[in-house]
Amino acid sequence: MHKEGVKKFNYYVGVNSLENVATREDRVCVLNILGTESRTVTPVSHEFSGGNVVFGTGPGRSGQSLPTKLGGIPVFNSIKEGLDKGHPFNTAVIYLPPSGVRDGVAEAVKFNPKLKKVVILTEKVPIGDSRIIRAICQTNGVDVFGANCLGVADAWNRVRIGGALGGSKPDESLVKGSIAIFSNSGNFTTTIAVYLLTSGWGTTTSVSSGKDVYIQFAPAEFFNALEKDGRSKGAVIYVEPGGYYERGLNITKPTVACVVGRWKARLTKACGHAGSLAGSGDDARAKEKWFMDYFGVDGIYTPERPVFSKKGAVVTNIAHIPEALSKVMELGGVEPDFEPKGDLSLKCWLANNAGISLPKALDVKQVLAVAPYGEQIETVLKQVGAQYPRQPMKDCSGASMMDPATQVTRIYDVSILDASKRTLEENLVLSLLKSYPDPYGRKLANLAFNAFVNHHDDPALMAAAASREAENSPNTVVAAAVSIIGKGRVKKSLEVSRLLLGKFQHSGLVNPTSGFNYSAILKSLTKDEKALFAGAGADGAARASIMIAELSSLKKESVFINFVRDASGGKPSVDAVLSAIWTTLGWEGLLKKDISRWTLMTLPWYSRVFSTIVGCSVPTDRHTRKGFCGVDTAEILKDWSFTETAFLALVGRRPAAAELFEFSMLLGLIISNGPGTISAQGAKGGVSADGPESPMRVQINKSFVGFLTHTGFAHGGNGYEAIAFLIERFKDSGLKDPGNKNHSIDLKAIADAYSRHYSKYKAEQKSIGNLEYAKIPCLNHPIFKGRPVNYDPRERFISSTFEERGIYNVFLDFYGRLVNSLFQAKVTPNVYCVNVDAVIAVILLKILWQPFHKGTISEREMEDSAFTTFLFGRMIGSASEIDDHINRGRDMDTRTPASKCLYVR
Repeated sequence: MHKEGVKKFNYYVGVNSLENVATREDRVCVLNILGTESRTVTPVSHEFSGGNVVFGTGPGRSGQSLPTKLGGIPVFNSIKEGLDKGHPFNTAVIYLPPSGVRDGVAEAVKFNPKLKKVVILTEKVPIGDSRIIRAICQTNGVDVFGANCLGVADAWNRVRIGGALGGSKPDESLVKGSIAIFSNSGNFTTTIAVYLLTSGWGTTTSVSSGKDVYIQFAPAEFFNALEKDGRSKGAVIYVEPGGYYERGLNITKPTVACVVGRWKARLTKACGHAGSLAGSGDDARAKEKWFMDYFGVDGIYTPERPVFSKKGAVVTNIAHIPEALSKVMELGGVEPDFEPKGDLSLKCWLANNAGISLPKALDVKQVLAVAPYGEQIETVLKQVGAQYPRQPMKDCSGASMMDPATQVTRIYDVSILDASKRTLEENLVLSLLKSYPDPYGRKLANLAFNAFVNHHDDPALMAAAASREAENSPNTVVAAAVSIIGKGRVKKSLEVSRLLLGKFQHSGLVNPTSGFNYSAILKSLTKDEKALFAGAGADGAARASIMIAELSSLKKESVFINFVRDASGGKPSVDAVLSAIWTTLGWEGLLKKDISRWTLMTLPWYSRVFSTIVGCSVPTDRHTRKGFCGVDTAEILKDWSFTETAFLALVGRRPAAAELFEFSMLLGLIISNGPGTISAQGAKGGVSADGPESPMRVQINKSFVGFLTHTGFAHGGNGYEAIAFLIERFKDSGLKDPGNKNHSIDLKAIADAYSRHYSKYKAEQKSIGNLEYAKIPCLNHPIFKGRPVNYDPRERFISSTFEERGIYNVFLDFYGRLVNSLFQAKVTPNVYCVNVDAVIAVILLKILWQPFHKGTISEREMEDSAFTTFLFGRMIGSASEIDDHINRGRDMDTRTPASKCLYVR
């Protein structure tokens, strides 16, 4: 026993100098040597230290071994068995679970009287067990390091005991020098050693103390051992909040203290290490003050304000340690150990500003990575577009999710409530590109959609007409049309998109609307490639001409649109223009890896399907050679948004500004209810059946057919129930304008009359035992119920938005009065909520009320319009699910395993 150590401390310290912490003479036994962490770390330590691990333990593992480059390390059931087999040791390394650490240490002490050191890597050892470990080891002359540490290492002796100090290549960071390190953080022990190299400082002994609540080998022991280590000329100590281990130290050699964690002062529970929660007077600022008092300085060292003394300096940024240490050591006349190795400047192996204009300080440049990573990175950088790991996607989605508490769905992190304030064309772009277009992008999207909405003499329209004549529902009619928009119908557009991607992906083009010299690419085109861009057919050429003229009038220009125009000799096909538009819209998302290559190439196909769903929702006679629904095609291309075109298809006229907003909001609310809905599952099933692992085989139009056939009178067509209910209430009211607040109709009287009627009806049905009596449409909700007054937050959002914009809807007003009337009539136990389905119904009925009231549309047409509106909105969410499933899903991943299927009689 070292008598001097006993005088200074009231407990045993056998390691009286840092040079004795980790030596070449130490022989190690590792408890739980075949555990997950030890299996990786121990071989590296063993090899670096020249073979210092003599055996390990693992109950039931006797006879096994841990392979290393120096030969296998034998494993025994117990310490006693290993000792009996002739494997003496003086150091035990503990990898046991927290509950087993105390007994493991006790076993090592009991059966090995030559034990001198214990290194505990386990985190969150119970405080009571730590005290017992201290008592056992103190009584038996054993020093303890840890717990929750990464062990100890010595660069002079080339020894590492315990954890992963120096990582998998300790030679690179554990470089012989004159600075000792003590750190609460295991990983930062290595980081500090690497940082010191940049100023020419190597290390002697590195101690990862751990930061459990109970630290066994604490700063007092470290500085005592530092004082007696002739190799160490200075030290670095890394300190976290919590505990008084750093108070009252006797520091005799130049030291830099890095104190971190000021932000933890606000915490009420430990974040990170178990012992890093400060109590009274032991937070980061308190510890900074302790060290400033030791060193005789009045502030924190920073490069801008270097505060230091001959005794030391205090930093709060680990990157400032090397500079501060050099300044301190210079005052004492101590020079660095060797020439600096590297520097701390940011060296980004991967760097990309994603086309965003950044300040010079933030716009970091890529540097060549060391071998072999440089070549690998170069290969990766040549890959454009997102790539996702494939997984079963039946009940999963990377596109949408519904919050079960609010019932609000998000699509690519955009709430449908926010999406409802956007136009149809904006949300369609979002569904595929995961972001909204700018004004120029909106104009491009409108041109792309509107260019193909007129299906005069098109087989798709004929298919829809045949389906309509067979008295099918709107979804089935549209599905017949969409089934015609197969790969053959969009083949030329797909080929142009593929060619544009191939020619430009490595060209350096970042912003497709900025100036770019593509002359070399243009010259490289073969005759066959140029033929892809050329126009064909009078109708297509006319549309392309109108589109090019309209595009030329815009304030921005597209590299891709100009390219297809030049490649075709000024007369591109409408398919080529469509591809150029969508390549323009998707290019930046591709480079940012928001979308995949496959998504970019198939965007024209999605676009054609969207146009077909809207266009073929109306009868054949509304498609003529020159126009759609009575509006000239050229006018639609030049002046209409796709939202207005969809409104035209439903109502037969152009919407007013207020109607356009309400209609957009209506479609936005319908976008998605998450991946579990029937319509989403239909879309995903269409992808799954084709096999997304071979995306070129997936029929995108067929996947939309899956969505369409998975809507019906109960899912999609059910919105008419509320419309029919409201028509019945208001058909004899004399209502002319549902948007006029001064309608002079007594809504309360209508509500009260119906409440009395329904109360009587409900009582009659219950009296005869019929519990499946008719419910009032769009009232109550399984989530938003049970309070005295209940609200659907989605309905509240829409109502408040309408109020802000001065929009009035008599039908929504009536629903609000009805729920109060039903409660007052004691029909309901509380005030029911008006759910979001009511909002959808009242917006549509307001739009259609005047033509219905005038008799220009029938109730059947009203029902079809409600169903069709659902299809217009839901195609947005379905498109996102289709694209997401193609990029992430596995073949046939929507099937249900046989083990989960039941047979019923």
